[in-house]
Amino acid sequence: MKIERYRAYKNSAVEWLGEIPEYWTLSRIKEKGSVRGRVGWKALKADEYVDEGYIFLSTPNIKNKDIDFANVNYITYERYIESPEIMLQEEDILLTKDGSTLGTINIVTSLPSEATVNSSIAVIRFKKQLFIKYLFYQILSEFIQNKISFKKSGMGVPHLFQRDINNFFIVIPPFPEQKAIAHYLDTKTAQIDRKIDLLTQKANQYGNLKQSLINETVTRGRDRSVPMKDSAIEWIGEVPEHWEIKHLKSLAEIKGGKDSKEVELEEGEYPIYGSGGIFGRASKYLHEKPSVLLGRKGTIDKPLFVTKPFWSVDTMFYTEIKNGIYPKFFYYQCLTIQFGLYQYGSAVPSMAQNVLRQILFATPPLSEQKEIATYLDTKTAQIDQIIQTINTQIEKLKELRKTLINDVVTGKIKVTED
Repeated sequence: MKIERYRAYKNSAVEWLGEIPEYWTLSRIKEKGSVRGRVGWKALKADEYVDEGYIFLSTPNIKNKDIDFANVNYITYERYIESPEIMLQEEDILLTKDGSTLGTINIVTSLPSEATVNSSIAVIRFKKQLFIKYLFYQILSEFIQNKISFKKSGMGVPHLFQRDINNFFIVIPPFPEQKAIAHYLDTKTAQIDRKIDLLTQKANQYGNLKQSLINETVTRGRDRSVPMKDSAIEWIGEVPEHWEIKHLKSLAEIKGGKDSKEVELEEGEYPIYGSGGIFGRASKYLHEKPSVLLGRKGTIDKPLFVTKPFWSVDTMFYTEIKNGIYPKFFYYQCLTIQFGLYQYGSAVPSMAQNVLRQILFATPPLSEQKEIATYLDTKTAQIDQIIQTINTQIEKLKELRKTLINDVVTGKIKVTED
């Protein structure tokens, strides 16, 4: 294959599309296929799910490269047949039309058994004279995705109406070209995806290296020649003989964040922390000294180190670090907590204040705490820089992938046989 420009173009008169090859045509999705969705839940409740039955896909099942037919819920035959228009078929295109993943798209290439979708997913089914994989790339393109972003509505959960999807324009070259474009993009995106996967694995390896470095240094120290003793803590093992084993409550006092209703959401100077990080700024602060924030709900495994005055809402605990404890060292200690051993709740992981207080740490003298924290600051910054470089490469490849798909399916560049 080689890439070149088409011989002649015409004005599409469609926003975000511009010119298209002069012999390509434009059509709305509703003229070439159908868009179907579950009408509400038809009173379907989660307690109606069954252990065996008919696959019931939700948005998490279609967000990755391949549709996840394994980690699904199941519904009864009666619930399955009440919506025959969304009984899935091979070559159906699935598009999320609700929530934070709005615009996510996948294609049914095979069906392990009978399946349907929940009300957050639209089923797009095109006529057989069109090459479905080409249309998949068309909907994945920036041209369509920009329209999806523009059409988002709803005060709370973003939503895309079926009438909007039906009225989206699609660009249609002759069938042989549709097929050639799809095959070209299959090859090129697979090559890009492979590079992204390798870089992602590399970034994860460096992330694991960073965590291992923190775990080992915070529990063993830097001087490997000192005598060791059994910590009596299974996940820690041996620690330097002169270190003390202390509960978290001896290192810091855990405080509950305030109700978010108490926060003045205005352009103040003090950051407001919640389980998702900073979500606003307040005109007053709750705590002014260096502190480690620990998630009470949601992101419980992501401690935050804060050095300036802040406000914390009730999804986060904050800590008042005690005398004799170096704040940054305490932060590194918190990064070693195996939160999975202490959390409760499956849907939203949560931590109890009294449980956190009882977690045990190996704690060296203050001078050694400072030395370890300074060492880890330097080493983790070096690793973070490497990870950032890798992530920048990944983002460039993702942008290349996105641009390539858009330019090919909208006729900006031409795919031809060598």
